[in-house]
Amino acid sequence: MRGEELYSVILGNIHEGVYFVDTERKITFWNKGAERITGYLETEVLGKFCYENILKHVNQQGIHLCLQGCPLHQTLIDGQDREALVYLHHKNGHRVSVKVKTIPMCEGDTIVGAVELFNDNSEREELENNLENLKVLAMKDQLTNLANRRYTEIFLNSKMQELDKLGIPFGIVFMDIDRFKVFNDTYGHEIGDAVLKMVSKTIGGSLRSTDLIGRWGGEEFIAIFSGVDEKQLWDLSEKMRMLVENSTLDVEGESLYVSISLGATVVVEPSDLDSVVKRADDLMYESKAKGRNRTSIG
Repeated sequence: MRGEELYSVILGNIHEGVYFVDTERKITFWNKGAERITGYLETEVLGKFCYENILKHVNQQGIHLCLQGCPLHQTLIDGQDREALVYLHHKNGHRVSVKVKTIPMCEGDTIVGAVELFNDNSEREELENNLENLKVLAMKDQLTNLANRRYTEIFLNSKMQELDKLGIPFGIVFMDIDRFKVFNDTYGHEIGDAVLKMVSKTIGGSLRSTDLIGRWGGEEFIAIFSGVDEKQLWDLSEKMRMLVENSTLDVEGESLYVSISLGATVVVEPSDLDSVVKRADDLMYESKAKGRNRTSIG
């Protein structure tokens, strides 16, 4: 196989879209990647001129590039490589986001044509969106939609670093739904899950933008409040307790009331994660021992 034939076979079968035009902008080559991305077969475009607006390229401002501002045309004029993000018109009618690169073809110092390579950018965008969604899912508790334990620990460690490096204190509140086992045993796990969701939405609605509430496990939750003193932490804790106390879940005509017990502490000196959580957890059990539905702070 001669060199030109080999190159033609390789370019014809690569994943990216590739097409050539001559100096009159007539399409002389159209590969399988271009067919896949645009929906147009080679037989439908060869011999046509790109300025006939086959692909109807537009930019993000809606300018029709095939009629004005075409990067391929500009490359034919000045011999400069170009890259652009454009939207082509698929044969089926929808728009496809593509990243294009135009390169001049020369014989000596004379431009004899140009090549455009393009990738389906929407595939990349979809992949990036999917990866981002997976990251979000990996950090969220699927039942309550709060931060999961893993992300709560990451956030808590970041607050410890802020305290260590910048001296910014933070508050941590450990919460537990009172007599949660009774709800599961009496009404079943489906109602138990509904209680968890109700409590999660209620306490989550009291957040400031700098704060975080996560599900620690089971019916336990942890809230982390940035830059608070003990009085502010007490007020935030009591707000959550009061909101939960005044929430109800209606089950077959019966209104179910729940409450939470809280343990709150302000962290003002560098420490490790386990000791900070244990301190708040111990205070939460102090609230349980004193009759539940209350906040203990220390």
